[in-house]
Amino acid sequence: MNITVSKSKGLTGSVVIPPDKSISHRSAMFSALTGGVCEVRNFSTGADCISTLNIIKTLGCDVEFLAEKHIRIDSRNAFKKGRYKLDCGNSGTSMRLFSGILASREIESTLFGDESLSKRPMKRVILPLELMGAKFKHNDYKAPLIIQGAELFPIDYKTPIASAQVKSCILLAGLNTIGETKVTEPYVSRDHTERMLKYLDADIVTENNVTKIKKSKLTPKNITVCGDISSAAFFMVAAAIVPDSDIVIKNVGLNQTRTGIIDVMQQMGADIQILDKRTECNEETGDLRIRTSNLKAVNIEGSIIPRLIDELPVIAVLASQASGTTVVKDAQDLRNKESDRIKCLVSELQKIGVQIEETPDGFIIEGKTNLKGDAEVECYHDHRLAMSLYVAGLICNKPVCIKEFQWVDISFPEFLQLIESLA
Repeated sequence: MNITVSKSKGLTGSVVIPPDKSISHRSAMFSALTGGVCEVRNFSTGADCISTLNIIKTLGCDVEFLAEKHIRIDSRNAFKKGRYKLDCGNSGTSMRLFSGILASREIESTLFGDESLSKRPMKRVILPLELMGAKFKHNDYKAPLIIQGAELFPIDYKTPIASAQVKSCILLAGLNTIGETKVTEPYVSRDHTERMLKYLDADIVTENNVTKIKKSKLTPKNITVCGDISSAAFFMVAAAIVPDSDIVIKNVGLNQTRTGIIDVMQQMGADIQILDKRTECNEETGDLRIRTSNLKAVNIEGSIIPRLIDELPVIAVLASQASGTTVVKDAQDLRNKESDRIKCLVSELQKIGVQIEETPDGFIIEGKTNLKGDAEVECYHDHRLAMSLYVAGLICNKPVCIKEFQWVDISFPEFLQLIESLA
């Protein structure tokens, strides 16, 4: 599906964004590990999270939708001995986190995915799991991954980069391993796994960038998922750069390991207010009000990168409207996402007039630029790139055609409906 985006005259009103994808994945996975019955409210129905639901069904869970985003998970018959073929679709989160779960259980499983996922590197989760004694067969560290589950032993592992998926994979293996498993990161990455495991009574302790976990039995509890700040980011940036905009985004997750986008936008001078801040199921949430802003360039590097890694494509669009030179460094992990997000982002933004230069670990943007549009751009099967290009299209002088925009359904099927409601 190709779509055309035209210049906006202003965004006003309020929206409720979709449930957080990262938390939705974990709510389903961890409910499956309780051996009991849990209800999850406000569960993401994006394609990636549906892949996780289908996996736990295959593993023996009974999953029932009580309402559109309200599910009941009965895991009393899950993880019986046998052989399982588990389709992860396009979801790297599903493949990496289930690797840790399955490696420590005495079952044989094959994790596979679509063409895009099959090209993505899994070495960074396989290597630490093999240090724990896990047994893998793979195609040069890529899917399909055949896992012969076994009793593992704990490790003290230092991750080469700050990655929530790597950390979570090791912790989930440690959850079913006798002894203490320890993970140390160079910087703190998003901590939804640690928060939810703690909420479900796991024996887990976190101090700064070090997390320790011991073998634990999770308690079945109901979970409510907050709104996804990574989805909210597109609306936040759009409101800040489209003239005459004033919007409120309701029920946004405000976990401090995810709010790098707010910190950077405020440093750039964006007019953002946090309203009605509260805590639910061990996660902070609140409402955000954003208005059109005069922006200035900043440097983005170091410890903040893991806190906004998924938002960097749309931050690049934001930076094109900030006076001065914005430099993004230490973001080489962007090359291991659904696409090589550095290379692809630079290529497509240049087509519409953004003054952006690729670097090995990020990019450099000169602003403020009057974007011309009048181009056909590619999303490379990457949902976040597609939505970032849409936001850029809202300020282009001439229309922009985005090819294969249906990839947005991976994480945010409601995107077009919601952003058009603000126009």
